[in-house]
Formats: sequence, structure tokens, C-alpha cells
Amino acid sequence: MAHYKAADSKREQFRRYLEKSGVLDTLTKVLVALYEEPEKPNSALDFLKHQLGAATPENPEIELLRLELAEMKEKYEAIVEENKKLKAKLAQYEPPQEEKRAE
Repeated sequence: MAHYKAADSKREQFRRYLEKSGVLDTLTKVLVALYEEPEKPNSALDFLKHQLGAATPENPEIELLRLELAEMKEKYEAIVEENKKLKAKLAQYEPPQEEKRAE
């Protein structure tokens, strides 16, 4: 009987730990979202993983990398556009490739 009470005590401590850390609340919200989903997903586990992944706070480094990536994409697009304009301008001053080969 003493062994049974010790196990209950450990379970209760673990339950309080989960409650304090917000795990029970988060799991409850995710399960309620799954329950309220009009079209149940094929994989409930994938749904839970996706919901839990979206619920975690963003790592500040990841956000910085996303911003840097967006900035680099803008610069890339600007450079590509500038390259097109310069090629067109250059084409005005250079003879076509076929004429160069004939010379």
C-alpha cells in the first residue's frame, strides 16, 4: 500500500509540474482545435505537431535570418533588373554576335 501512495504522489507532482509549465493548457488547446476541426486531418499526429510547432515562440535568430533573406531577395531582384537594363544598353553599342563571327 505504501508503494501505491508513493506512485500517486509522484504522479501528482508530475501533474502539477505539467500544469505550472503550461503543458496541460497547451495540449488542451491543441486537442480542442483538433476536435473543432470541421474536416478531420488524415494524420492527427501531424496536426498536433503542426499546431505545437506554430505555438512555440520564434527564436530571435530565426527572425533575423528571415529578415536578412527578404532583404537579400530584394537586392537580388534589383540587381537582376539592373543587369537586364545594362545588357539592353550594351546591345545598342555592340554588333550582334553573328556579325562578330563573320569579321
